[in-house]
Amino acid sequence: MARPSATAPTTDTEADFLLEAYTNLRHAVATTSSNTPILPSPTTLASTLSSLPNPDSPSYLLPLGPSATHAHLLQHILPALNHQSLSPRYLGFVTGGVLPIAEAADNLVSALDQNVQVHFPSSLPPPSSSSDPENPNPAWTHSASTAIEDAALRMLISLLQLDTQTATRGSSSGEEAGVVTDWPGRTFTTGATASNILGLACGREAVVNWRLAAAAAADGGGGGVGAGQVANKKIMTVAETGLLAAVHAAGIKSIQVLTSMGHSSVSKAASVLGLGHTSVKEVGAVREGEPWRLDLDLVERELARAEGEGVVSIVVVSAGEVNTGRFATNVLDMPKLRSLADRYGAWIHVDGAFGLFARALPKTDEFLSLHAHVAGLELADSIAADGHKLLNVPYDNGVFLCRDASILTQVFSNPNAAYLASPGDSNAILSPLNVGIENSRRFRALPVYAVLLSEGREGIAAMLRRMVLLAREIAAFVRDSEHYEWLPSEAASLESTYIVVLFRAKSPALNEVLADRINATGKIFVSGTKWDGRKAVRIAVGSWRADVERDAAVIKEVLTEVAEGQ
Repeated sequence: MARPSATAPTTDTEADFLLEAYTNLRHAVATTSSNTPILPSPTTLASTLSSLPNPDSPSYLLPLGPSATHAHLLQHILPALNHQSLSPRYLGFVTGGVLPIAEAADNLVSALDQNVQVHFPSSLPPPSSSSDPENPNPAWTHSASTAIEDAALRMLISLLQLDTQTATRGSSSGEEAGVVTDWPGRTFTTGATASNILGLACGREAVVNWRLAAAAAADGGGGGVGAGQVANKKIMTVAETGLLAAVHAAGIKSIQVLTSMGHSSVSKAASVLGLGHTSVKEVGAVREGEPWRLDLDLVERELARAEGEGVVSIVVVSAGEVNTGRFATNVLDMPKLRSLADRYGAWIHVDGAFGLFARALPKTDEFLSLHAHVAGLELADSIAADGHKLLNVPYDNGVFLCRDASILTQVFSNPNAAYLASPGDSNAILSPLNVGIENSRRFRALPVYAVLLSEGREGIAAMLRRMVLLAREIAAFVRDSEHYEWLPSEAASLESTYIVVLFRAKSPALNEVLADRINATGKIFVSGTKWDGRKAVRIAVGSWRADVERDAAVIKEVLTEVAEGQ
């Protein structure tokens, strides 16, 4: 094989290669049959692994060239990847597909390779005088990507109806603080895990700062600073002096995270932020048989106890528990939780990775129960969500919203980096590198923007409706089956089902291998889990390709065959 030329390819050659490569890719994907197993076979995996470069080979790291390399990708790599994005029956995890318009947008993202880090206002003068006599002082901008990202975030806030609610903030007396119309701290992340880290980081910063401000005011004989207010900039902060020095100065013994069956990423966030896994405490309604739901009486007792013992609190609301899909709150819970948080100086963070999108479901009778469970989430201090789940955009894509932009920038701004500063007025869009973990990242907002523009409010509502109705069809089948037990309770209403169906086989022997038996059919993919200490199976519907009648028939057939040993 001839080695590739050392010279750079011409524009025409580059364009021809990319066009042919993408055409071949789409042909390979399009020829994938709906009957093709969702997971690669052991034989396919073995073939792929044997095709990987061998460090002992004389040809190791010799240039293969673009065409031969792309052929290798299609012939050996593609077959060994699962079909989560191509199949409506990849049900093992809460995993969306990729809407065609999102894929097209993501191709543009890769082609232009924007580094979305600094916002440059478009009204700035040019860096030097122009030599064009017709346009002596043209405006310039680095990229429109930050403005498009901000537009996408605003569209999401509107889609999820988080922008028009009245919230009572920062006052133990319950005085109304006005109509909230915006989430000024907003950004895209790699996913809900990163967004949960942002949420707990902002919560940690805020609750410690509030105590520091109160301690400073007490030392100075002045009035205290209530929850919901940002600490005076002259007061010590966690971001400036570190967690240990700040909590010592504030007289804080520890920081606790109160939640109900929180996602494992909450514990990861607690570890990353120096709070520790043991800081995460369960305050679920266990006695009522609903451990995923916040027990507000228990929350109140825990907040009161903590205040007296020098402990500050962050409350994490799980909007969509991972095993059951159930919600931590109901229609009347969030106002009470907001009042408690304001009284005791706690921060409320919502982990709405997939559950937050219930707010975009049609407001019809069939979804009244779900709307009740996500009502009031706009009263939180921060919210995490995933785009690569129910919004069906490519990995990786997460969203983070924060009520207080100053807290967010206090934690995540880059100090002493003048070359990264974004000049302009104080009302400019916040530079992404100052409101998140990453300094450099891809233009992950564009697929979200494209989906929201393409599908609109009605199209996304219809997509979510199909997902929920398919999940309910499966739940009804499991509930009525002689072979299976619907979890967490067969007495539950089908209207309580969102997109997750949890169940187990009534036969103990079958239940031990149930997930493996189902997945071995190749027709659907499910994930195994545990509930009440025993094995269970979890089905999660998340693809835009979901078709209630077609996919329910296949799933019912598989579950019947597995149960009857066919």
